[in-house]
Amino acid sequence: MSALADVAAEADEALRPYAEPEPGTGEFEQRVPDPVRAFVIEAVREAYLLHYHEPRAFGGMDADMRLLAGDALYALGLARLAEAGDLPAVAELADLISQCARVELEGRRDQVDGLWEGSVRALTQGLPEAPNR
Repeated sequence: MSALADVAAEADEALRPYAEPEPGTGEFEQRVPDPVRAFVIEAVREAYLLHYHEPRAFGGMDADMRLLAGDALYALGLARLAEAGDLPAVAELADLISQCARVELEGRRDQVDGLWEGSVRALTQGLPEAPNR
């Protein structure tokens, strides 16, 4: 099962009726060798897509439900890292979430891909190793 499919399966019970049966492989998961970080980056990416674009793992939601679902997935991802004690990754993704919100609000969507690339790079190279689980 892909990390993206795991995100859909482990999302809040209220979101499961909206889960796509086979969402495929996540956009970044193959580049993130740590399975916890891969799950989290896909959860945060799906949350971002629910807020601003088209999600991959969920469908059939109205705008309000998409906003709530995105918030729930942001929380799921960051909580997973915090539980693992991976505080540098929590900080990296919290910064990514706020930076993406800012550039979306300011109409600078052309900068979003670079923000994501930088965070994925940090999660695979620049941050300390993920703690032992």
